[in-house]
Amino acid sequence: MALMPKRVLHRKQQRGRIRGQATRGNTVSFGEFGLQSADSGWLSARHIEAGRVAATHYLHREGRVYIRVFPDKPTTKKPLETRMGTGKGEVEEWVAVIKEGTILFEIGGVDETTAKAAFKRVASKMPFKVRMVHRRHGL
Repeated sequence: MALMPKRVLHRKQQRGRIRGQATRGNTVSFGEFGLQSADSGWLSARHIEAGRVAATHYLHREGRVYIRVFPDKPTTKKPLETRMGTGKGEVEEWVAVIKEGTILFEIGGVDETTAKAAFKRVASKMPFKVRMVHRRHGL
């Protein structure tokens, strides 16, 4: 089942634009290894679910997968062969707005080679470039 909010204040949102780098959610907090975005963009609920399935399937119930992003922005689409005008289309999917440097997934309880292999599978499901990062114990 795809991720989406239980309820929202406004049913439709404007698209906005993504500028700069992430200042929040850019460090590994829960696990030992994280998957960090190298680009900005929208990450749909389908992408998040595909990444979660790929990671948990590879780990075989060992370790834990943490999802650090949530799709809370509705994107709309008008039906095919519809004339211009007649208002905004209906909500088609839910996306998470991702800035460069945001941690998308984290894995804890496994060694580095296992985490690297799991993140390689997850990275193939993502719509933009990602990289693996380690937890910084000094901070």
